[in-house]
Amino acid sequence: MTLPGTRAEAAAERLPGEAAPKVVTAPHPLRRLAALGVLVLLAMAASALITNPAWEWDVVGQYLFAPSVLRSVVLTLHLTALGIVLGFALGTVLALMRLSPNRLLAGVAFGYVWLFRSVPLILQLLFWYNLALLYPRLSFGVPFGPGFFDIGTMDLISPLAAAALGLALHQAAYAAEIVRGGLLSVDPGQREAAAALGIPRARRFLRIILPQAMRTIVPNAGNEIIGLVKGTSVVYVMALPELFYQVQVIYNRNGRVMALLLVAAIWYIALTTVLSVAQYYVERHYGRGRS
Repeated sequence: MTLPGTRAEAAAERLPGEAAPKVVTAPHPLRRLAALGVLVLLAMAASALITNPAWEWDVVGQYLFAPSVLRSVVLTLHLTALGIVLGFALGTVLALMRLSPNRLLAGVAFGYVWLFRSVPLILQLLFWYNLALLYPRLSFGVPFGPGFFDIGTMDLISPLAAAALGLALHQAAYAAEIVRGGLLSVDPGQREAAAALGIPRARRFLRIILPQAMRTIVPNAGNEIIGLVKGTSVVYVMALPELFYQVQVIYNRNGRVMALLLVAAIWYIALTTVLSVAQYYVERHYGRGRS
């Protein structure tokens, strides 16, 4: 049985010995012209980067793997890891609170997301960095009762801790919406079917709901992680020697501004490229069985 309009029907209607019709691709001159134009622009950009001595590629090579720059890259990765792990851990809790039927929990989670998405990250970092101006000492004890011991805020919250805290709390607001959107993307029938089969709630969430939600969570989470790698440059206001701050220190000393900025750009591109590749494989893992 052949379907009308298909190749099978055309083959059935051909006479014995008759040659198959030749398929000719339609010409697209404008598409080829556009591709040629893009190729010329890329060649011009590459030539401008290579032949212009103002880029000072020898200076770039000199500082690209300098010990101080490598230490700043490690600090950048450290801040990114703390911000992502703590941010998504808190964001997951906030997302579950937003989905809770308890109005108080949902309202508190909504207020948190509203507040931390409304205040710029640099202001949040400066607030935590200067927390000692508001609370010189932090007391630990019974709520609204006597304190058992206290500690100086400056001793408890170092500049690195303030930066990690600010990044994590800021990231949690966005992570909460990413996780909430992923959980809402799962068909409610999946939850109902799992509940009808008597599957425990924790197993139902970890083995049925979460793997499907990850298909939506991973792309958005990957964008947030990559954005946070670059967003760590904001902590330069706290004089932490992350990548952007360190290249500023170097070019303020030797005057090689463009070369040192190019060093930072190369490292940011390398870090985000590695994260993009990892994101691709994680997406492929959770996309199995889905075309």
